[in-house]
Amino acid sequence: MKRRYGKAPDKLYFMGSSEGGREGLTMAQRYPNDFDGIFARVPVIAWTGLQAAGTRMGTTQMGAGWLAPAQVKLVHDAVLAQCDRLDGLVDGVVADYEGCRGVFSIDALRCPAGASPSSGSCLAEAQVDALKTLHAPYEFPFALANGQRSYPGWGYGGEAASGTGPAGGYVSWQTGTALQALPAGPASSRAWLYGSGAIQYFYLRDGNADPRDFQPAAHEAQVRRISALMDSTDPDLSTFARRGGKLVVSEHMADYAQSPYAGIAYWKSVVDKLGRARTDEFMRLYVTPGADHVGTGAPTMVDMLDILVGWVERGQAPGDLVQVSLQSAPPHAQTLARPMCRYPGVPRYVGGAGVDAAMAQAFRCVGRGEP
Repeated sequence: MKRRYGKAPDKLYFMGSSEGGREGLTMAQRYPNDFDGIFARVPVIAWTGLQAAGTRMGTTQMGAGWLAPAQVKLVHDAVLAQCDRLDGLVDGVVADYEGCRGVFSIDALRCPAGASPSSGSCLAEAQVDALKTLHAPYEFPFALANGQRSYPGWGYGGEAASGTGPAGGYVSWQTGTALQALPAGPASSRAWLYGSGAIQYFYLRDGNADPRDFQPAAHEAQVRRISALMDSTDPDLSTFARRGGKLVVSEHMADYAQSPYAGIAYWKSVVDKLGRARTDEFMRLYVTPGADHVGTGAPTMVDMLDILVGWVERGQAPGDLVQVSLQSAPPHAQTLARPMCRYPGVPRYVGGAGVDAAMAQAFRCVGRGEP
Protein backbone atom coordinates (compact mmCIF):
# COMPACT_ATOMS: atom_id res chain seq x y z
CA MET A 1 0.00 0.00 0.00
CA LYS A 2 2.88 2.36 0.77
CA ARG A 3 4.45 1.66 -2.61
CA ARG A 4 1.19 2.17 -4.49
CA TYR A 5 -0.26 5.14 -2.63
CA GLY A 6 2.81 6.68 -1.08
CA LYS A 7 1.53 6.28 2.49
CA ALA A 8 0.25 3.65 4.87
CA PRO A 9 -3.51 3.36 5.49
CA ASP A 10 -4.90 5.81 8.02
CA LYS A 11 -7.33 3.20 9.38
CA LEU A 12 -7.75 -0.54 8.96
CA TYR A 13 -11.09 -2.36 9.11
CA PHE A 14 -11.93 -6.06 9.19
CA MET A 15 -15.36 -7.35 8.15
CA GLY A 16 -16.25 -11.03 8.07
CA SER A 17 -19.18 -13.41 8.33
CA SER A 18 -19.40 -16.96 9.74
CA GLU A 19 -15.81 -18.24 9.73
CA GLY A 20 -14.86 -14.70 8.74
CA GLY A 21 -16.73 -13.46 11.79
CA ARG A 22 -14.68 -15.80 13.96
CA GLU A 23 -11.55 -14.44 12.32
CA GLY A 24 -12.70 -10.91 13.13
CA LEU A 25 -12.99 -11.78 16.80
CA THR A 26 -9.61 -13.47 16.61
CA MET A 27 -8.13 -10.18 15.39
CA ALA A 28 -9.62 -8.26 18.33
CA GLN A 29 -8.49 -10.89 20.86
CA ARG A 30 -5.06 -11.97 19.58
CA TYR A 31 -3.93 -9.05 17.40
CA PRO A 32 -5.58 -6.11 19.17
CA ASN A 33 -3.22 -3.51 17.68
CA ASP A 34 -3.88 -4.38 14.03
CA PHE A 35 -7.42 -3.13 13.27
CA ASP A 36 -9.33 0.01 14.17
CA GLY A 37 -12.83 -1.33 13.47
CA ILE A 38 -14.15 -4.90 13.25
CA PHE A 39 -17.54 -6.24 12.18
CA ALA A 40 -18.10 -9.93 13.07
CA ARG A 41 -21.34 -11.21 11.53
CA VAL A 42 -22.75 -14.58 12.74
CA PRO A 43 -19.29 -15.54 14.01
CA VAL A 44 -18.46 -19.20 14.58
CA ILE A 45 -17.04 -18.26 17.97
CA ALA A 46 -16.86 -21.46 20.01
CA TRP A 47 -15.70 -23.80 17.26
CA THR A 48 -14.98 -26.80 19.47
CA GLY A 49 -18.39 -26.74 21.12
CA LEU A 50 -20.16 -26.29 17.79
CA GLN A 51 -18.53 -29.39 16.27
CA ALA A 52 -19.36 -31.48 19.34
CA ALA A 53 -22.96 -30.25 19.37
CA GLY A 54 -23.36 -30.89 15.64
CA THR A 55 -22.06 -34.43 16.04
CA ARG A 56 -24.40 -35.03 18.96
CA MET A 57 -27.42 -33.82 16.98
CA GLY A 58 -26.37 -35.83 13.92
CA THR A 59 -26.27 -38.96 16.04
CA THR A 60 -29.92 -38.41 17.02
CA GLN A 61 -30.83 -38.31 13.31
CA MET A 62 -29.71 -41.86 12.50
CA GLY A 63 -32.79 -43.78 13.59
CA ALA A 64 -36.21 -43.16 15.09
CA GLY A 65 -35.25 -39.63 16.08
CA TRP A 66 -34.85 -38.41 12.50
CA LEU A 67 -37.16 -35.56 11.51
CA ALA A 68 -38.24 -35.68 7.88
CA PRO A 69 -38.83 -32.34 6.12
CA ALA A 70 -42.59 -32.65 6.67
CA GLN A 71 -42.04 -33.05 10.41
CA VAL A 72 -39.69 -30.08 10.42
CA LYS A 73 -42.58 -28.09 8.92
CA LEU A 74 -44.79 -29.34 11.76
CA VAL A 75 -42.33 -27.96 14.30
CA HIS A 76 -42.02 -24.69 12.38
CA ASP A 77 -45.79 -24.18 12.27
CA ALA A 78 -46.20 -25.00 15.96
CA VAL A 79 -43.51 -22.46 16.90
CA LEU A 80 -45.17 -19.75 14.82
CA ALA A 81 -48.58 -20.55 16.29
CA GLN A 82 -47.21 -19.96 19.79
CA CYS A 83 -44.60 -17.26 19.23
CA ASP A 84 -45.21 -15.19 16.10
CA ARG A 85 -47.69 -12.89 17.85
CA LEU A 86 -45.48 -12.15 20.85
CA ASP A 87 -44.09 -8.96 19.27
CA GLY A 88 -47.57 -7.66 18.43
CA LEU A 89 -47.59 -8.53 14.72
CA VAL A 90 -48.24 -11.86 12.98
CA ASP A 91 -45.76 -11.76 10.10
CA GLY A 92 -44.06 -15.16 10.06
CA VAL A 93 -41.11 -14.02 12.19
CA VAL A 94 -40.39 -14.92 15.82
CA ALA A 95 -39.16 -11.48 16.87
CA ASP A 96 -39.44 -12.07 20.62
CA TYR A 97 -37.04 -14.98 20.62
CA GLU A 98 -36.52 -15.00 24.38
CA GLY A 99 -40.25 -14.83 25.02
CA CYS A 100 -40.71 -17.84 22.74
CA ARG A 101 -38.31 -19.90 24.82
CA GLY A 102 -40.55 -19.22 27.78
CA VAL A 103 -43.85 -20.28 26.20
CA PHE A 104 -43.11 -22.96 23.60
CA SER A 105 -43.07 -26.57 24.74
CA ILE A 106 -41.56 -29.32 22.60
CA ASP A 107 -43.48 -31.84 24.71
CA ALA A 108 -46.74 -30.51 23.27
CA LEU A 109 -45.79 -32.10 19.93
CA ARG A 110 -45.45 -35.60 21.39
CA CYS A 111 -47.91 -38.11 19.92
CA PRO A 112 -50.70 -39.03 22.35
CA ALA A 113 -51.40 -42.66 23.13
CA GLY A 114 -52.60 -44.48 20.04
CA ALA A 115 -51.44 -41.82 17.58
CA SER A 116 -48.63 -42.32 15.07
CA PRO A 117 -46.05 -39.78 13.87
CA SER A 118 -46.79 -41.00 10.34
CA SER A 119 -50.02 -38.98 10.56
CA GLY A 120 -47.91 -35.83 10.27
CA SER A 121 -49.64 -34.23 13.25
CA CYS A 122 -47.31 -35.26 16.06
CA LEU A 123 -43.81 -36.51 16.87
CA ALA A 124 -42.52 -39.79 18.25
CA GLU A 125 -40.78 -39.90 21.60
CA ALA A 126 -37.35 -40.20 19.95
CA GLN A 127 -38.06 -37.17 17.77
CA VAL A 128 -39.07 -35.10 20.78
CA ASP A 129 -35.86 -36.16 22.49
CA ALA A 130 -33.85 -35.16 19.40
CA LEU A 131 -35.37 -31.67 19.47
CA LYS A 132 -34.62 -31.34 23.16
CA THR A 133 -31.03 -32.28 22.34
CA LEU A 134 -30.81 -29.49 19.77
CA HIS A 135 -32.10 -26.91 22.25
CA ALA A 136 -29.96 -28.08 25.17
CA PRO A 137 -26.38 -26.93 25.79
CA TYR A 138 -23.51 -29.32 25.12
CA GLU A 139 -21.59 -29.66 28.38
CA PHE A 140 -17.89 -30.48 28.58
CA PRO A 141 -16.48 -32.27 31.65
CA PHE A 142 -13.54 -29.85 31.76
CA ALA A 143 -12.84 -26.24 30.82
CA LEU A 144 -11.93 -25.36 27.25
CA ALA A 145 -9.94 -22.29 26.27
CA ASN A 146 -10.87 -19.17 28.25
CA GLY A 147 -12.77 -21.22 30.80
CA GLN A 148 -15.64 -22.24 28.48
CA ARG A 149 -17.42 -25.39 29.63
CA SER A 150 -20.51 -25.54 27.40
CA TYR A 151 -21.94 -24.65 24.01
CA PRO A 152 -25.44 -23.12 24.02
CA GLY A 153 -28.45 -24.81 22.49
CA TRP A 154 -30.44 -23.26 19.66
CA GLY A 155 -33.57 -21.12 19.91
CA TYR A 156 -36.82 -21.12 17.97
CA GLY A 157 -37.96 -19.72 14.64
CA GLY A 158 -37.11 -20.39 10.99
CA GLU A 159 -37.06 -24.17 11.37
CA ALA A 160 -38.55 -24.82 7.92
CA ALA A 161 -36.67 -22.04 6.13
CA SER A 162 -35.96 -23.20 2.59
CA GLY A 163 -32.52 -23.15 1.09
CA THR A 164 -29.52 -25.32 0.45
CA GLY A 165 -25.84 -24.89 1.16
CA PRO A 166 -25.23 -22.32 3.88
CA ALA A 167 -28.82 -21.06 3.71
CA GLY A 168 -31.87 -22.74 5.21
CA GLY A 169 -33.12 -24.08 8.50
CA TYR A 170 -33.26 -27.53 10.09
CA VAL A 171 -33.14 -29.54 6.84
CA SER A 172 -30.01 -27.85 5.55
CA TRP A 173 -28.16 -27.72 8.85
CA GLN A 174 -29.51 -30.17 11.45
CA THR A 175 -31.70 -32.94 10.02
CA GLY A 176 -30.81 -33.51 6.36
CA THR A 177 -33.07 -35.08 3.76
CA ALA A 178 -32.67 -38.67 4.96
CA LEU A 179 -31.29 -40.64 7.88
CA GLN A 180 -27.75 -39.58 8.69
CA ALA A 181 -25.01 -41.91 7.52
CA LEU A 182 -21.38 -42.62 8.37
CA PRO A 183 -19.50 -41.37 6.48
CA ALA A 184 -21.70 -38.35 5.83
CA GLY A 185 -23.33 -38.37 2.41
CA PRO A 186 -25.28 -35.97 0.17
CA ALA A 187 -28.44 -36.39 2.26
CA SER A 188 -26.67 -35.56 5.50
CA SER A 189 -27.08 -32.37 7.47
CA ARG A 190 -24.20 -29.95 7.31
CA ALA A 191 -23.88 -30.08 11.11
CA TRP A 192 -23.22 -33.83 10.90
CA LEU A 193 -20.93 -33.43 7.89
CA TYR A 194 -18.80 -30.78 9.58
CA GLY A 195 -19.06 -32.08 13.12
CA SER A 196 -18.28 -35.73 12.43
CA GLY A 197 -15.38 -34.76 10.18
CA ALA A 198 -13.96 -32.42 12.81
CA ILE A 199 -14.21 -35.09 15.50
CA GLN A 200 -12.47 -37.65 13.31
CA TYR A 201 -9.70 -35.53 11.82
CA PHE A 202 -9.12 -32.73 14.33
CA TYR A 203 -9.78 -34.30 17.70
CA LEU A 204 -9.32 -38.06 17.20
CA ARG A 205 -6.90 -37.74 14.25
CA ASP A 206 -8.29 -40.92 12.78
CA GLY A 207 -10.46 -40.90 9.66
CA ASN A 208 -11.75 -44.38 10.52
CA ALA A 209 -12.87 -43.47 14.06
CA ASP A 210 -16.55 -43.53 14.90
CA PRO A 211 -17.49 -39.96 15.91
CA ARG A 212 -20.65 -41.25 17.63
CA ASP A 213 -18.42 -42.70 20.35
CA PHE A 214 -16.59 -39.44 21.00
CA GLN A 215 -16.01 -38.80 24.70
CA PRO A 216 -14.17 -35.51 25.30
CA ALA A 217 -12.84 -36.66 28.67
CA ALA A 218 -10.91 -39.48 26.99
CA HIS A 219 -9.12 -36.97 24.73
CA GLU A 220 -8.87 -33.97 27.02
CA ALA A 221 -5.37 -32.87 26.04
CA GLN A 222 -6.13 -32.84 22.31
CA VAL A 223 -9.51 -31.15 22.80
CA ARG A 224 -7.88 -28.43 24.87
CA ARG A 225 -5.13 -27.98 22.27
CA ILE A 226 -7.59 -27.55 19.39
CA SER A 227 -9.81 -25.31 21.51
CA ALA A 228 -6.87 -23.00 22.22
CA LEU A 229 -6.17 -22.85 18.48
CA MET A 230 -9.71 -22.51 17.09
CA ASP A 231 -11.99 -20.96 19.72
CA SER A 232 -12.28 -17.16 19.68
CA THR A 233 -13.77 -16.80 23.15
CA ASP A 234 -11.29 -14.64 25.07
CA PRO A 235 -13.34 -11.91 26.80
CA ASP A 236 -10.35 -9.73 27.67
CA LEU A 237 -10.54 -7.06 24.96
CA SER A 238 -8.90 -4.43 27.15
CA THR A 239 -5.91 -3.89 24.82
CA PHE A 240 -8.15 -3.56 21.76
CA ALA A 241 -10.36 -1.09 23.64
CA ARG A 242 -7.47 0.89 25.09
CA ARG A 243 -6.06 1.73 21.66
CA GLY A 244 -9.49 2.90 20.47
CA GLY A 245 -10.69 -0.18 18.57
CA LYS A 246 -14.43 -0.61 17.93
CA LEU A 247 -16.16 -3.99 17.61
CA VAL A 248 -19.65 -4.79 16.31
CA VAL A 249 -21.04 -8.34 16.54
CA SER A 250 -24.26 -9.35 14.76
CA GLU A 251 -26.29 -12.53 15.30
CA HIS A 252 -29.19 -13.99 13.28
CA MET A 253 -31.71 -15.66 15.53
CA ALA A 254 -32.95 -18.21 12.96
CA ASP A 255 -29.37 -19.39 12.35
CA TYR A 256 -29.02 -23.18 12.56
CA ALA A 257 -25.44 -23.28 11.28
CA GLN A 258 -24.23 -22.13 14.67
CA SER A 259 -26.09 -21.09 17.79
CA PRO A 260 -26.66 -17.32 17.89
CA TYR A 261 -26.65 -17.67 21.66
CA ALA A 262 -22.89 -18.25 21.43
CA GLY A 263 -22.46 -14.64 20.33
CA ILE A 264 -24.81 -13.44 23.04
CA ALA A 265 -22.86 -15.46 25.62
CA TYR A 266 -19.62 -13.93 24.37
CA TRP A 267 -20.95 -10.37 24.74
CA LYS A 268 -22.04 -11.22 28.27
CA SER A 269 -18.58 -12.61 29.05
CA VAL A 270 -16.97 -9.34 27.92
CA VAL A 271 -19.39 -7.40 30.13
CA ASP A 272 -18.54 -9.68 33.06
CA LYS A 273 -14.81 -9.15 32.41
CA LEU A 274 -14.70 -5.40 31.72
CA GLY A 275 -17.99 -4.08 33.08
CA ARG A 276 -21.01 -2.82 31.14
CA ALA A 277 -19.92 0.82 30.99
CA ARG A 278 -16.46 0.00 29.62
CA THR A 279 -17.88 -2.53 27.14
CA ASP A 280 -20.38 0.01 25.82
CA GLU A 281 -17.50 2.33 24.97
CA PHE A 282 -16.16 0.03 22.25
CA MET A 283 -18.49 -2.92 21.58
CA ARG A 284 -22.00 -3.44 20.22
CA LEU A 285 -24.09 -6.59 19.83
CA TYR A 286 -27.08 -6.64 17.47
CA VAL A 287 -29.53 -9.45 16.80
CA THR A 288 -31.81 -10.01 13.81
CA PRO A 289 -34.89 -12.17 14.43
CA GLY A 290 -36.02 -14.40 11.57
CA ALA A 291 -32.76 -14.35 9.58
CA ASP A 292 -30.85 -17.54 8.81
CA HIS A 293 -27.07 -17.95 8.66
CA VAL A 294 -26.62 -16.05 5.39
CA GLY A 295 -29.28 -13.47 6.12
CA THR A 296 -32.38 -14.69 4.29
CA GLY A 297 -35.79 -14.72 5.94
CA ALA A 298 -35.68 -11.15 7.24
CA PRO A 299 -34.15 -7.79 6.28
CA THR A 300 -30.41 -7.84 7.00
CA MET A 301 -28.94 -5.19 4.72
CA VAL A 302 -27.17 -2.37 6.56
CA ASP A 303 -24.01 -0.46 5.66
CA MET A 304 -21.93 -1.66 8.57
CA LEU A 305 -18.71 -0.22 7.17
CA ASP A 306 -20.28 3.24 7.36
CA ILE A 307 -21.36 2.49 10.94
CA LEU A 308 -17.81 1.48 11.88
CA VAL A 309 -16.22 4.47 10.16
CA GLY A 310 -18.63 6.80 11.92
CA TRP A 311 -17.76 5.29 15.29
CA VAL A 312 -13.98 5.02 14.76
CA GLU A 313 -13.32 8.24 12.87
CA ARG A 314 -16.16 10.56 13.93
CA GLY A 315 -16.98 9.31 17.41
CA GLN A 316 -20.58 8.45 16.46
CA ALA A 317 -21.44 5.55 18.75
CA PRO A 318 -24.24 3.50 17.12
CA GLY A 319 -27.59 2.89 18.76
CA ASP A 320 -30.50 0.96 17.27
CA LEU A 321 -30.13 0.63 13.48
CA VAL A 322 -32.39 -0.14 10.51
CA GLN A 323 -32.04 -3.13 8.18
CA VAL A 324 -33.74 -3.37 4.79
CA SER A 325 -34.54 -5.82 2.02
CA LEU A 326 -34.18 -4.68 -1.60
CA GLN A 327 -35.49 -5.96 -4.89
CA SER A 328 -32.82 -7.94 -6.73
CA ALA A 329 -33.44 -6.13 -10.02
CA PRO A 330 -32.73 -2.45 -10.68
CA PRO A 331 -33.63 0.06 -9.35
CA HIS A 332 -33.39 -2.18 -6.24
CA ALA A 333 -36.40 -0.66 -4.51
CA GLN A 334 -36.76 -1.25 -0.78
CA THR A 335 -39.39 -3.88 0.00
CA LEU A 336 -39.14 -4.32 3.76
CA ALA A 337 -37.44 -2.68 6.71
CA ARG A 338 -37.06 -3.66 10.34
CA PRO A 339 -35.19 -2.23 13.30
CA MET A 340 -31.82 -3.77 14.09
CA CYS A 341 -32.05 -3.63 17.85
CA ARG A 342 -29.01 -3.20 20.01
CA TYR A 343 -28.94 -6.14 22.41
CA PRO A 344 -30.74 -6.77 24.72
CA GLY A 345 -33.51 -4.83 22.96
CA VAL A 346 -36.13 -6.58 20.84
CA PRO A 347 -38.50 -5.16 18.19
CA ARG A 348 -42.08 -4.51 19.25
CA TYR A 349 -44.83 -3.64 16.76
CA VAL A 350 -46.45 -0.30 17.57
CA GLY A 351 -48.35 0.30 14.34
CA GLY A 352 -50.48 3.39 14.24
CA ALA A 353 -52.67 5.16 11.72
CA GLY A 354 -51.03 5.46 8.33
CA VAL A 355 -47.97 3.44 9.40
CA ASP A 356 -46.94 0.71 6.95
CA ALA A 357 -46.15 -2.56 8.74
CA ALA A 358 -43.46 -3.17 6.12
CA MET A 359 -41.47 -0.19 7.36
CA ALA A 360 -39.20 0.07 10.37
CA GLN A 361 -41.28 2.95 11.77
CA ALA A 362 -43.96 0.41 12.65
CA PHE A 363 -41.66 -0.99 15.35
CA ARG A 364 -39.60 0.22 18.25
CA CYS A 365 -36.85 -1.52 20.16
CA VAL A 366 -37.84 -2.26 23.74
CA GLY A 367 -36.24 -3.90 26.72
CA ARG A 368 -37.34 -7.36 27.73
CA GLY A 369 -40.65 -7.35 29.50
CA GLU A 370 -41.64 -3.88 28.28
CA PRO A 371 -45.04 -3.53 26.59
